[in-house]
Amino acid sequence: MQHIGIIGVGEIGRAIVDGLSDGVDHPPRIHLSPRGARAAAELSARHPNVRVCAGNQEVVNRSDLVIIAVRRPDAADALAGLRVDERTVVVSVMAGIALAELRRILGPGVPLARAIPLPPVRERRCVTVTYPSHPAVDAFFARLGQALPVADEAAFNVMSALTGTLTTHYSFLATLATWAAGHGLDPDEAERYVRGLFGAAGRSLADESRSLQRLAADHETPNGLNERIRTTWFDPTNAETLTKVLDTVLADLD
Repeated sequence: MQHIGIIGVGEIGRAIVDGLSDGVDHPPRIHLSPRGARAAAELSARHPNVRVCAGNQEVVNRSDLVIIAVRRPDAADALAGLRVDERTVVVSVMAGIALAELRRILGPGVPLARAIPLPPVRERRCVTVTYPSHPAVDAFFARLGQALPVADEAAFNVMSALTGTLTTHYSFLATLATWAAGHGLDPDEAERYVRGLFGAAGRSLADESRSLQRLAADHETPNGLNERIRTTWFDPTNAETLTKVLDTVLADLD
């Protein structure tokens, strides 16, 4: 598809634009809504294939595939009154808005899908969950890394709940760097080391021949430092707390 529309130019919208445009010989034409005017203007100034439209209806009219990336509370206002041709594919990246609700707003004949793109689409390294599987949608996200279609909306919501753990992970790393600085390390050096330590560890996730449990075991020695911290800090009680909060997040998404 050579004409892509994006309604809602926040972090994910910007990342999609960069992933489709940076270093690409023949990027698609990208049509942005005026929402997030500053970001939209910056993207159109940086990428010659990007233009800002006068309104959301113009985005739809000019596009083969439209990404809806507004915040959940803004969805009704952003989509109200939109007329979508049945040849236009609409992809919602809004968490917590079911396909049935989108159909009520946009009409029953519009091809609809949901997706969970994350910031690594900017580097075309993202595994993007999609539902339902649609050739155009899966091909689109394959351009940005990899598409992972799931069987039903319940599975999609489980994947969506998992994304809620990302900032906890970053805060965990920030706590490690702060602890190290509190013990005399230069704060910049502490943060640089934590980034390098976990960046290197993260690359081992590409080895899909080993399960996550196997990776954890392979990084531990009996009675070693890793085992001591894991069994003392991330004990069964903490694991149960994490499971419970994920359950509450999932309940909100259903």
